[in-house]
Amino acid sequence: MAEKLKLCSGSEAVKKFIRSGWKISRQKGSHVMLIKNGYLYTLSIPQHNELGPGLLRKLLKQANMTVEEFNAL
Repeated sequence: MAEKLKLCSGSEAVKKFIRSGWKISRQKGSHVMLIKNGYLYTLSIPQHNELGPGLLRKLLKQANMTVEEFNAL
């Protein structure tokens, strides 16, 4: 059975993506932009208290990560 996605805040999500090799490229307003060599996407993470499950799943898909990998970070 697939692991349940653990919801987190925007700042926690940024920390998790940084641990997996992404780097902060810039911040515009309340959104932090992350980049990683070899990836088409720039991840745009809003600094909200809690990110919705749909947004988190979209970010994971763009980052080519599984729910299990994200939860383990």
